[in-house]
Amino acid sequence: MTTYHFIGIKGTGMSALAQILADSGKQVQGSDIEDYIFTQTALEQKNIDIYPFSVANVQQGLTVIAGNAFKDDHPEIKKAKELGLPFFRYHEFLGEWLQKYISIAVTGAHGKTSTTGLLAHVLDCNVPISYLIGDGTGKGSEESEYFVFEACEYRRHFLAYKPDYAIMTNVDFDHPDYFKDIDDVFSAFQEMANNVKKGIIACGDDEHLQSIQAKVPVLYYGLSEGNDFCAKNIQVTEQGTTFDVFVRNDYYDTFEINTFGDHSVLNALAVITLCDYENFTSAQIKEIVSFQGVKRRFSEKEVGSQILIDDYAHHPKEVEATIEAARKKHSNREIVAIFQPHTYSRTKTFLHEFSDALSEADAVYLCDIFGSAREAQANLSVQDLQDLVPNSKKLDFDTIDMLKQHQDGVLVFMGAGDIQKYQEAYENV
Repeated sequence: MTTYHFIGIKGTGMSALAQILADSGKQVQGSDIEDYIFTQTALEQKNIDIYPFSVANVQQGLTVIAGNAFKDDHPEIKKAKELGLPFFRYHEFLGEWLQKYISIAVTGAHGKTSTTGLLAHVLDCNVPISYLIGDGTGKGSEESEYFVFEACEYRRHFLAYKPDYAIMTNVDFDHPDYFKDIDDVFSAFQEMANNVKKGIIACGDDEHLQSIQAKVPVLYYGLSEGNDFCAKNIQVTEQGTTFDVFVRNDYYDTFEINTFGDHSVLNALAVITLCDYENFTSAQIKEIVSFQGVKRRFSEKEVGSQILIDDYAHHPKEVEATIEAARKKHSNREIVAIFQPHTYSRTKTFLHEFSDALSEADAVYLCDIFGSAREAQANLSVQDLQDLVPNSKKLDFDTIDMLKQHQDGVLVFMGAGDIQKYQEAYENV
């Protein structure tokens, strides 16, 4: 039996794919750095061997899958090519694997992971499925009818996929180290649309997605009139949010989710639209209310009199949406933003947008910029952002106890780097 060797197995997508292959009866192993990363817990639970990076890991008989973060000069990649082993990049292998199922790609600048997780949950409650979520969660089944997966637009990697369906949550300018501008981003999504075989579920509230051209049916969802699936009468409760869904202006049903904010309603509406198109009943779709969320997306815990929220938000629109959700859920509490900018290029490009988004919080703390291995350090520091956010404060591990002054506050830790280390440090003060 072939053994699949994952180079960079602790990456969120790689970890999830490794779990899927293991669940499907394949032999799986991988290599990565020795530092603990939260994705490794699930791998260890499935008895998947994880080795420190070494050329000794790469031997005859392996099929090698390399994470997209690693360049061709990585020692293990060079060894795999020297030995002539079957070799795939992550997105290349995934593009072939998904052809076995009714495949649903979830893409968009924001909301991919939460929407993928929600759709996977609803389908998993009703039929055998496989899924790959960008928080490192993966599940495989040899009886799967559907394969739900997150498809990232970065470097146009999602063009390796030819899915049956695509959910497109929005188009926004991000990854400025690769994309030139919003038009460049849109062109990538238009190319992706051309790859879809059965249908596209797109957010009609997004002006760019309204311009998508496709050879397959496009169903639009959103909060505004004119969408095929429209959410109205949105009500916030202590438990979450309820809303009525209208299909082409006719009342369809009332749904409940246990999350908050307009972005959460839109994510749910995308799932409802796709499931209805695939002939699931509204009773089956109402399993959305039992969804417990994905990792690092508004993950909440109580510590003393404070509420601590961990969220992956790293783009101004995501920061704004996360603060809005915290405000709707905890309307009578102080909202405190603790933000770690992710990559110099993104911080520099959206400096003023980050300032505007963070100013929606009652208090703001800023951590040093988390740099990326894929870019050089710019002539920029977190001080440039702090100068634009009135009354914001710099936060580091030595001053973390400043957060204690916000008694009864909601502390929202946001970022795509290692912001969790700041939360852990604070919890241990």
